[in-house]
Amino acid sequence: MSNTVSNVAAGKPKIGGAVYSAPIGTTLPTDATTALAEAFACLGYVSEDGLKNAREFDTEKIKAWGGDEVLHVDNGKSDSFSYTLIEVLNVDVLKHVYGSENVSGTLSTGITVHANNKPGDDISMVFELVLRGAVKRIVVPCAHVTEVGEVSYTDSDAVGYETTISCGPDANGDTHLEYIKTAAAASSGSDTA
Repeated sequence: MSNTVSNVAAGKPKIGGAVYSAPIGTTLPTDATTALAEAFACLGYVSEDGLKNAREFDTEKIKAWGGDEVLHVDNGKSDSFSYTLIEVLNVDVLKHVYGSENVSGTLSTGITVHANNKPGDDISMVFELVLRGAVKRIVVPCAHVTEVGEVSYTDSDAVGYETTISCGPDANGDTHLEYIKTAAAASSGSDTA
């Protein structure tokens, strides 16, 4: 075994859309390339900071008399994704951030957003990425928007919703699944770089 340069990759968004949201219970993809169910809404452009995945482990270290670590107790793990949505005129983005029942209308007829304490939607999410010579799909079966950062309105930056979703376990205990396939095997190549 040796180092392989071609295994090093940057994560780029799939052309045409990389962040998708659907109501929980929507049929989820089980590979890297199958077309998404119609219920998945594209949430448009994401800021140049891209997509971040945080996995945190709550582990308690047990020491014996004398200071030796003799046991590690796993008290749980958390899994979350964060991204900044910058298509702030996209109704699907507003529904993602504020909850589907809190947004009505269209851009041409007028959009109304209610900011309140009603609980947000439980959703499923898919992130589509292009790696060096491969495509990667991240599927989050059960997610909930748990944080939206401060929104800035300035003349020097795009308005954006810095969003964090927390991932809950599915029936198998998985908080997210990752599918990766070479671009050649994935197909026609228009979405690969």
